[in-house]
Amino acid sequence: MIVMMIGRPARTSIALAATALTASLALTACGGSSSAKGTDGKLNVVASFYPMEFLAQQIGRDHVSVTDLTAPGVEPHDLELTAKQVAGVQKADAIVYLKGLQPTVDQAVDQSGSKHKIDATAASPLVDHHLDGDTEEADGHKHEGPAGDPHIWLDPSRYAAIAKSVGDGFAKADPAHADDYKKNTDELVTELTALDQDFRNGLKDTKTKTFVTSHAAFGYLADHYGLTQVAINGVDPESDPTPARLAEVQKAAKDNGVTTIFFETLVSPKLADTVAKDLGLKTAVLDPLEGVKDPSKDDYLSVMKQNLANLQAALNANATS
Repeated sequence: MIVMMIGRPARTSIALAATALTASLALTACGGSSSAKGTDGKLNVVASFYPMEFLAQQIGRDHVSVTDLTAPGVEPHDLELTAKQVAGVQKADAIVYLKGLQPTVDQAVDQSGSKHKIDATAASPLVDHHLDGDTEEADGHKHEGPAGDPHIWLDPSRYAAIAKSVGDGFAKADPAHADDYKKNTDELVTELTALDQDFRNGLKDTKTKTFVTSHAAFGYLADHYGLTQVAINGVDPESDPTPARLAEVQKAAKDNGVTTIFFETLVSPKLADTVAKDLGLKTAVLDPLEGVKDPSKDDYLSVMKQNLANLQAALNANATS
């Protein structure tokens, strides 16, 4: 698979050190950072952003109280933790996060005394994607792992592996409900396995295997289903492509019979609209699921099914599912 991308220097965090100090002082005043279950008897879980929150909720259900550090509609890369959030991480019974995506979260987790730190990358390591020789390897935004692309949850099979890790972690943190966590994990893995099969069936017979997106978030999805992602921007969705990069994207779109330029929900569609207009193409949403604007209406499974439908339409698929 070829992933073509370009980017800009990374944004850096300058606020966490002072925030962590404030939180540490607050915790000291309250008598320390050790924590048992909350007063409601539930496991106190902190999730770093939506894909981790979804797993925690689905697997923990009534036995957990989950706090998502990234509010709906907030781009996870931009997250800066407040003193209250850092204190929450330090007091958590269990933490579910993806190491390398959010530096402020990583630092808070490192400082936390929690015995149950569940890192998604430990269950599904980041891997490198093959890159076009004329483009940069990443957007300069630093993520741990060789690829610089942390979006492992967009491959349902990898997400299922992470789900199993979360289930195991909750069982260790709360042995009294281990059987329930296993049952809930097995049910979720069954749903993710079915979703994976839907993608395989729906994308196996397409007129083109190339799709163009505004954000290089779909490398794992493309690798898993034999597609080629052409990204206008790099892993950083707010990076600015050069005129040369735009020319490369236009050529790739014409050469591969691309019909649609994909944009995402948490970033302005202006760039995708401009490229689509220049080429006389359509635009549509391909959601990287870094967050869900309205969790009361959508979740990981429903958004991924819509992603599949949008890919099928763009790639002129003769779906069997």
